[in-house]
Amino acid sequence: MVTESAFVPPRYGSASLADVVPAVAMALGEPDALWPTLLELPPAPAYVVFLVDGLGYELVRRHPAEAPFLSALLGEPATCGVPSTTATSLTSLGTGLPPGAHGVVGYTSRIPGTDRLLNALMWDKTVDPLEWQPHPTTFQTLTRAGVRTTVVSKREFAGSGLTTASQRGAGYLGADRIGERLAGVVEASSESPSLTYVYDGDLDWTGHRYGVDSPQWRAQLTAIDTTAEQMREALPADVRLLVVADHGMVDSPGESRIDVAQHPELRDGVRLVGGEARFRHLYCASGAVDDVAATWREVLGRRADVLTRDQVVASGWFGDVETFVRPRLGDVIVATRDDFSILHSETFPYETRLIGMHGSLTAEEMLIPLLLA
Repeated sequence: MVTESAFVPPRYGSASLADVVPAVAMALGEPDALWPTLLELPPAPAYVVFLVDGLGYELVRRHPAEAPFLSALLGEPATCGVPSTTATSLTSLGTGLPPGAHGVVGYTSRIPGTDRLLNALMWDKTVDPLEWQPHPTTFQTLTRAGVRTTVVSKREFAGSGLTTASQRGAGYLGADRIGERLAGVVEASSESPSLTYVYDGDLDWTGHRYGVDSPQWRAQLTAIDTTAEQMREALPADVRLLVVADHGMVDSPGESRIDVAQHPELRDGVRLVGGEARFRHLYCASGAVDDVAATWREVLGRRADVLTRDQVVASGWFGDVETFVRPRLGDVIVATRDDFSILHSETFPYETRLIGMHGSLTAEEMLIPLLLA
């Protein structure tokens, strides 16, 4: 049970996931390659950024026995962006931009001018990722500056819409096994200056399936801890390893869930439900925004914050929102508190099978580690 309901705002420009690669660029001796950030990292000829999907700061802090190597590196946390979800975070890491600029504003969001959702993990062949996310990636910019950039990740992700949107410009090394990843990281980081980005999604999958309070999740955390330690041991001493995450996770029990499909009043005036269970985008019929917001506030009460698009833009949750991104945001946006989640079993039936969830702005979801080894 999550007991702390206070929201954690994103720390764009100082200590967010979007600041990681600009800080690495400065540490590599390329201070003018990317935009400035207040985040500082020690100089090195090469950096390896190891992103562990779902490795929230609070989760590492609470499990020192399962993750002794990572726990020993804990310092001050950073934040991911909003929503606290993989597609948004990976694009912030890969562009150095907040979601309001790069435009990947959730797990699912409306394709403007349609009543269809873009699933940013699976993508949609009718959507050009170069148009959806038109900004240069940090990998492209650093490559042009003479830095070797490499992505080490599963073969199935090569050339995907999300990879193109967030990681284009880097060399891609497909690696499905731990041994392959370790060998690939060592080889890619052997040049200087270089940035090697390696991704692991197994902890997130385990949390969704079994929950972060499960023996399966704790065993997977130990495996990740071992992998990180092995990576550090395999790298030369002057190559820095930075372990980060895209978000944390909370367990959402059955009694802390509501299904929109079973509440007709929550569907009145709503044409399309997007986002995910902890952070919903509601796309409304013309003229229905105020009524939808009022109804959702009445039904959900203190279990969630219900805001209009203009209110969310003014809050800074997405950073500065570019004009082309605004219609992708819900007319009404719902961010849940504590361990509450909002299902829509008709549109997202698989969510009913998940235990671990993320997407909102609680400390458990927003705080991420910056572990330098």
